[in-house]
Amino acid sequence: MAEERSLNFLEEIIEKHLEEGKYQHIVTRFPPEPNGYLHIGHASSICLNFGLTKKYPGYTNLRFDDTNPVTEETEYVESIKNDVKWLGFEWKHELYASDYFDTLYEYAIKLINLGLAYVDDSTSEEMASLKGTPTEPGKPSKYRDRSIEENLDLFVRMKNGEFPDGARVLRAKIDMAHINMLMRDPIIYRIKHAHHHRTGDKWCIYPMYDFAHGQSDSIENVTHSICTLEFVPHRELYDWLIEKLEIYPSHQYEFARRNINYTVTSKRKLLQLVNENHVSGWDDPRMPTISGLRRRGYTPDSIRDFCERIGIAKRENMIDVSLLEFCIREHLNKIALRKMVVFDPIKVVITNYPEGEGELLSTENNPEDPSTGHRDLQFSREILIEKDDFMENPPKKYFRLSPGSKVRLKSAYIIQCDEVVKNEAGEVVELHCSYFANSKSGEDVSGIKVQGTLHWVNASSAIPVEVREYDRLFRVEDPTDEAGDFKEYLNPDSLKVVKGYAEPSIKHANAADRFQFLRKGYYCLDTESKEDALVFNRTVTLKDGWAKEQKKN
Repeated sequence: MAEERSLNFLEEIIEKHLEEGKYQHIVTRFPPEPNGYLHIGHASSICLNFGLTKKYPGYTNLRFDDTNPVTEETEYVESIKNDVKWLGFEWKHELYASDYFDTLYEYAIKLINLGLAYVDDSTSEEMASLKGTPTEPGKPSKYRDRSIEENLDLFVRMKNGEFPDGARVLRAKIDMAHINMLMRDPIIYRIKHAHHHRTGDKWCIYPMYDFAHGQSDSIENVTHSICTLEFVPHRELYDWLIEKLEIYPSHQYEFARRNINYTVTSKRKLLQLVNENHVSGWDDPRMPTISGLRRRGYTPDSIRDFCERIGIAKRENMIDVSLLEFCIREHLNKIALRKMVVFDPIKVVITNYPEGEGELLSTENNPEDPSTGHRDLQFSREILIEKDDFMENPPKKYFRLSPGSKVRLKSAYIIQCDEVVKNEAGEVVELHCSYFANSKSGEDVSGIKVQGTLHWVNASSAIPVEVREYDRLFRVEDPTDEAGDFKEYLNPDSLKVVKGYAEPSIKHANAADRFQFLRKGYYCLDTESKEDALVFNRTVTLKDGWAKEQKKN
């Protein structure tokens, strides 16, 4: 029996709340800002929020925190919805912070009427100069003591579009000497004359994230508002606003984000990579975006497994990307269909095989899953093998093909190399071999023992394919922690394009299929693939070759 996983700290809190009767059911939310594509870090938050309401009574909302019209687009909204669904989760309600703009405006009016908010005409530089430091109190703005009537008048006029961007803001009136600098009269509304992707031009004032976030949670009766650790200092303002507005008491809990080495997950930096053409787009298979991972061939199961393995904690740490690669290897080993594909071919002529004849050989589609059945391989006098699988003057313990040596062809026969054909430049261009007719796989009565097994394809029926060999996007563990521009540490070998020849059954590949190219790695069909020009992406190698390479260096 598998050992039961111990509860994480959030599960312990929820179980206590349910046991005490504080809640009959729990409500969580996944609240992305639609200003970019989701990445592997978001996957952890998605799995956490939706996973909790799969385990405990309740539901999860998908809420778009769309309070900044300048950076937000419908394209991002649609990509986020696709990613969440692809990961295997369904939300109870699809919501938007912009749904609450009228309510949030009324909340701001209430704070003004309570004497807890004021309109400030100061420039951002003036406000910064009065903010103070962690050890020195701030100083009040000269506009802090405006009357309630004046503040109401100015705020309504802000809403009506009478003032330009940056001319005025609305600030909460809290404490300019507070030890938490976020409580020193934070801005809660600013003027932005910008078209919003949902509300159009109805509004020219927009709530700040800190004002919209907690109030949106409250409107939705969110019981457990789960954020990453950088929001710990914001919790005090979150609670203050809920208390002063006397609304549903949602509560914020924080967990540590998990950073992954050899990558970046900052949306700003990812956008740079896209805009400066270091990658082909948000879904480039080298990107840590969910759409990039999907295009590369990662499965929802592998990403959910990864998020489960890294767990939830209160301390940030760096996760080795090898763990993510382990999760996808483990899943693909179970589900991937096996195919033979030769990348850099050399022709082998089996001289004692009858000319003009051929046969079909049967082989397993996946030895890990008998239900996938068998497929036929075409075999004839001329085949292709990897050039690297032949060596004219091999070292000791070389178990592949060399003059006079024998190897087994996968799911076929044992062959022996009899003659090496070279061109005028002295390069090997063809091998003449003989086969042992009584050594057929599954029916071998030859008594010949060989230690090497090679993959191959039939020369006349092999399908030409393009193969994109992807590797890690960066060549250093933490590109953002190094001196200089993070883009200086891009891995120049993160993509290599090779031509290959595949067994004919590859013609029927579709987007959902996952393949193991024998002795090569795991692959999937790329979105740019066409019926007459198949393109495959390498998802991951068969083994972790990167760690071995780093040890050498």
